[in-house]
Amino acid sequence: MLAETETLKFAIHPNTAPVSAADRAKLFEDLGFGRIFTDHMAVVQWTEGKGWHSPEIKARGPFAIDPAASVLHYAQEIFEGLKAYRAADGRAVLFRPDQNAKRFNRSAKRLAMPEVPEALFLEAVEQLVRIDAAWLPEGDASLYLRPFMFATEAFLGVRPAKSYIFCVIASPVGPYFKGGAKPVSIWVSENYTRAAPGGTGAAKCGGNYAASLQAQAEAYEHGCDQVVFLDARGEQHIEELGGMNVFFVRDDGTLVTPPLNGNILEGITRASVIELAKESGHAVEERFYSFSEWKADVESGKVTEVFACGTAAVIAAIGTVKFNGGEFSINGGETGALTEELRNKLVGIQRGKTNDERGWVRSIEGI
Repeated sequence: MLAETETLKFAIHPNTAPVSAADRAKLFEDLGFGRIFTDHMAVVQWTEGKGWHSPEIKARGPFAIDPAASVLHYAQEIFEGLKAYRAADGRAVLFRPDQNAKRFNRSAKRLAMPEVPEALFLEAVEQLVRIDAAWLPEGDASLYLRPFMFATEAFLGVRPAKSYIFCVIASPVGPYFKGGAKPVSIWVSENYTRAAPGGTGAAKCGGNYAASLQAQAEAYEHGCDQVVFLDARGEQHIEELGGMNVFFVRDDGTLVTPPLNGNILEGITRASVIELAKESGHAVEERFYSFSEWKADVESGKVTEVFACGTAAVIAAIGTVKFNGGEFSINGGETGALTEELRNKLVGIQRGKTNDERGWVRSIEGI
């Protein structure tokens, strides 16, 4: 079995029919988010008694799995999301990928799946970026990386599977929201919950997102970009958006964000925002915060800004909040000063525009 610091040598099988440079340039004219994919993928297999084996980089293509594959019936599946950037000095870099590897393994443990050694996780990601370096955009775009793992054993029975595939695919992306950096609108879901105590809320698994889709559809019906969930206990505590963590900025500069109580995802962007805010002299409170308190604080002027954060959107101001019975705006529907400041600091580090004093940026050698 591989140790945490060990990796495997990847067999490289270049795609014999890659997308041409001309066709790729046309695709780059309208990237959107998650619609375009690169030429290759990284694949590693795990089998009980053998561990991780058969690592390869090969042409991106369909998997052939049995109709009885465990993932199709019992949803043993997890994933991660991180980005590769073209830094200001031309380097290809990743932002805190070690934290993605650690969170991936926390998700694996919660879903009774094998953990991927951190070194193997990072090697798979970097090998894919190297072979598909031509897909790494310049400017404000980036290369979104999606490591994921799913159960492949063919059986019907409720137990952990005995075989899995770990894979990484890549997608050049533009802004997550159609409006770019403009403030977004959110719908407060009072009919659906995303997670409950003791559940899988802190794991990045597909089931959590499937459970959010009906609420997200409800948000779209009300003209909103995203949905925000309340706690399952019925106490109206804010938890997180459909795919992002949330922060509230008070009039004294204090930031409030829901605590990591097992119900919400331990966002890497969230942790980075907390560190940057504290270094800038802002107090950060990780505590329960109810929807009724939010409404009252906006009305009284105690809350002056609200923003969501995550790998895909980075930091997005929340301008409008809609709910059953009404709506309200925050900061006149405009992006607040602290939201803008934190976003600029974070993006500056990610893209190598400012000094990385914390060691958050990892260069990918050979590009």
